[in-house]
Amino acid sequence: MSIFVVCPGCRKRFEVSEQFAGKTGPCPNCKTTIKIPKLEEQVVIHGPSEAPPGKTRTGRPHPKPVARKDAAFHPGIAAAIAAAALGVAIATFLARPILSQPTWTAWLLRALGLLLVSPPLVIGGYSFLRNDELEPYRGRELYLRAGILAAVYALLWAAFGWVENTVLTADPEYLFQWILVAPPFFIVGALGALACLDMDFGAGFFLYTFYFVSTAILRWAAGLDWIWNAGVPLD
Repeated sequence: MSIFVVCPGCRKRFEVSEQFAGKTGPCPNCKTTIKIPKLEEQVVIHGPSEAPPGKTRTGRPHPKPVARKDAAFHPGIAAAIAAAALGVAIATFLARPILSQPTWTAWLLRALGLLLVSPPLVIGGYSFLRNDELEPYRGRELYLRAGILAAVYALLWAAFGWVENTVLTADPEYLFQWILVAPPFFIVGALGALACLDMDFGAGFFLYTFYFVSTAILRWAAGLDWIWNAGVPLD
C-alpha cells in the first residue's frame, strides 16, 4: 500500500511505501524535511455513499432500489373505454321512458347505474390526470381507492339532489344561487381525489370536472333535463 505525500516546500506530490509511515526524510525534489503520515493519519477520500433504499407508499423501505414502472397508454384500451361509454349513453337514452319517471323503481335504477359507471370514470380520468412523478396505483389497490372515490362522487350527486329540491329556485337570483352552490361540490371532489389517489388539487379538480360532465350528460340521457335547469320548473 502506498502513502500519498505533498511536500510543504515545493508542493510536489509523490508516493512512498507504507514502510516509511511515521518517519521523516528529505523531499527528493527540494530537500525540505517531510514527515510521512502514519497509516491511520491518512485522509481517505471515499466515493459517493450508497443511496438509502427507497420507500414504498406505506413507508416501508425497499431492500434495494426498485425501477419505476410507468403506466403505458394503450390505444386499444382507450378505444374500448370510449365504445363502452358510448354504449352506456345509448342504453341510458333508450331507457329514459322508465328512468325519467318519478317512481322508486326509476330512482333505484338511476342510483344503480350511477354506482356502476362511477368507478370506470374515475379510473379513466386518473389514467391521464395522475401525477407522473409518482408511481401509479395498480391492480387491487387502484380498484379499491377508485371505488372509494367513486362512492364519494356518487354521494355528491345525492347531495345535489337535496340541494336541487330545497335550495335552487327559479327567482331572479338563480345565477347567484349557482355561484354559491357549485364551488363546494368541486372542492370536495378535488380533495377526494387528493386523499384517495394522491393527486394534487388542480388535477383532482379536473378529475371531478370530467366525472361531473360525463354523468351530467348521462343524467340528460336519462330524461332528467340539463343540469343548469335544476330548480327551474318545467312548463
